[in-house]
Amino acid sequence: MYVKEVTVENQVGLHARPATFFIQKANEFKSSIWVEKEERRVNAKSLLGVLSLGIVGGTTIRVIADGADEQQAVEGLIKLVNSGFSE
Repeated sequence: MYVKEVTVENQVGLHARPATFFIQKANEFKSSIWVEKEERRVNAKSLLGVLSLGIVGGTTIRVIADGADEQQAVEGLIKLVNSGFSE
């Protein structure tokens, strides 16, 4: 299991378009991946799950992965969040 925290800096947070980019990136990996905000944990590959967390700008989240490519998965998602979801 590999875990890392990141603060979502973009103003809208993880809503609609940024959440879609996040889920698409998560689905590139074989590992099971979760996003955790406070005490709630959801599947990072589920749009409804990620949106249900209500992640706004300035929120710190934990990205957790477990599997063959867990470290690459977490690092890839952290990089995406840090980029402000720009392609």
